Amino acid sequence: MIADLAKASSLQDLLAAEAARFTAEHPRSVAMAGQAAQVWRGGAPMHWMNDWASPSPIFAAQGVGAQITDVDGKLYDDFCLGDTPSMFGHGDAAVAAAVSDQVKRGAGFMLPTATSVIVGRLLAERFGLPLWQTATTASDANRAAIRWARAVTGRPVILIFDGCYHGMVEDAFVVLGEGGAIMKPGLLGQVHDLTATTRVIPFNDLAALQAALAPGDVAAVLAEPVMTNCGMILPEPGFHDALRSLTRDAGTLLILDETHTLSSGPGGYVGLHGLEPDMFVVGKAIAGGVPAAVWGVTAELSGRMDEAQARTGPGQSGIGTTLSGNALALAAMRAMLTEVMTAEAYGRMLVGAQRLVAGLQAVIAARGLPWSVAHVGARVELVFADPLPKNAAEMRKALDHDLLAALHLWLINRGVLIAPFHNMMLVSPVTEDPAIDRLVAAVDGFAGEIEGLSA
Repeated sequence: MIADLAKASSLQDLLAAEAARFTAEHPRSVAMAGQAAQVWRGGAPMHWMNDWASPSPIFAAQGVGAQITDVDGKLYDDFCLGDTPSMFGHGDAAVAAAVSDQVKRGAGFMLPTATSVIVGRLLAERFGLPLWQTATTASDANRAAIRWARAVTGRPVILIFDGCYHGMVEDAFVVLGEGGAIMKPGLLGQVHDLTATTRVIPFNDLAALQAALAPGDVAAVLAEPVMTNCGMILPEPGFHDALRSLTRDAGTLLILDETHTLSSGPGGYVGLHGLEPDMFVVGKAIAGGVPAAVWGVTAELSGRMDEAQARTGPGQSGIGTTLSGNALALAAMRAMLTEVMTAEAYGRMLVGAQRLVAGLQAVIAARGLPWSVAHVGARVELVFADPLPKNAAEMRKALDHDLLAALHLWLINRGVLIAPFHNMMLVSPVTEDPAIDRLVAAVDGFAGEIEGLSA
């Protein structure tokens, strides 16, 4: 592969040159990074902000639509969009007005508001599940779903797919190693062996799924409809039908986490494909960047939850946080569900994503690259493999970290931001065609540069 030929020497030279260019062109960001290091551990308010390929973080000044301006006055076409919270664009007027109005009247009361009734109805209409709860992040929502699944079924085990990520959820930090299930390398501060109550199998492997469910101890399967956190891995035809059938036969609940696949359409991937989860989780974009998440359940499951709670009796459930369901978040959700996440907005996103997919595929074809493009809804991924991997083990072989870093830094220096994690790209309804074309041209330029370096 091109990466194998270049990464030992020439690719490192390219990385060094691009790093020097970044430092020279971003003096204020570099200076602010030095100041931040004196007050923020690791030099940023949250350590993920250091995960970009740039030698120091880019300090943002403002975001408008699908573009960001940094403190050095540089303008970027933004295909990261906050890693999804700003999927519908930065600074949306409807969300800004709703949040401004609500904060003047109080951000949170530990009481429901009239808006909460409206938001609940909107969620039920949009996603099909009748009963809902809020959380502050999708991590919190997934934790709640797992806890309820165990309480309802009386079973201890959660089943996940290798390579998944469902937020800061301890149960999901298990992967397949050479000898079977292991806790993710680098997992900090974990004192209990998560593999005792988490079972992990490859995505798209129905035989492994059937075997994992056979002991009858699995409370729930927690899954994204399309895996998006280990590179994008698409479900094979018939996989979701079999997943639903096998979990029902085993008495196992199905939790679908749509935090990323919400880009599929107004009802998410679930609505677009008619899936039938017992629990549905979505965070990030649901409140336009205001920290919030929601999770819905079927009426049948809600009844079982009531029974489980009655058996337990009064006292703290251990589920929920004070900020969950606050008035500010609900006001933002109402604006998103009524004014922003419209069918028309999704139509523009999907057309833009198709333009991006076609452009990237044209680059791959013209240059004869051993790469491919995956996409779900408005989310697109450039994968350094062909054909597309079917599971995490195959995808890990394609994640050439030096090549990823070089591409990301190349794009940053040419005014394009994509998510810092593998090659995720997200198209918003306000992303303009010239921005998509600039991204494609930048990828093409990078491919040409790599070809030149390896010659």
